[in-house]
Amino acid sequence: MTRVHGDVQGRARSAWDEVYALVRRIPHGRVMNYGQIAECLNSRLSARAVGWAMSTAPPDVPWQRVVSAAGVCSTDRRGDMPPGYQRALLEEEGVVFSHRGALDMTRYRWWPPGFSSGDDDAKR
Repeated sequence: MTRVHGDVQGRARSAWDEVYALVRRIPHGRVMNYGQIAECLNSRLSARAVGWAMSTAPPDVPWQRVVSAAGVCSTDRRGDMPPGYQRALLEEEGVVFSHRGALDMTRYRWWPPGFSSGDDDAKR
């Protein structure tokens, strides 16, 4: 995208496109939470807005890899998907949940390269 006299030429990338691009980078068996994604996008969106973006994610976006800050699947409250579906998809990727239904964010959280909190990756 180039700027000419302050105008943007070409299609501007939407904030939701940026969410989807980031979520596509989350490795198999790892997760991010909504607030983390907002932080990585320089708080261009709130965590709640990231959730809205994820609710309409294109088919190639691994939406199941985005969970609450507590490591809980948040899709069970949705009426358009069966309870436990997100958890089942993550378990297929090797993610383990506690008896209370939460995953260990210290173990499974992923940060994109270049973010200072990426030190969590070394713990896995």
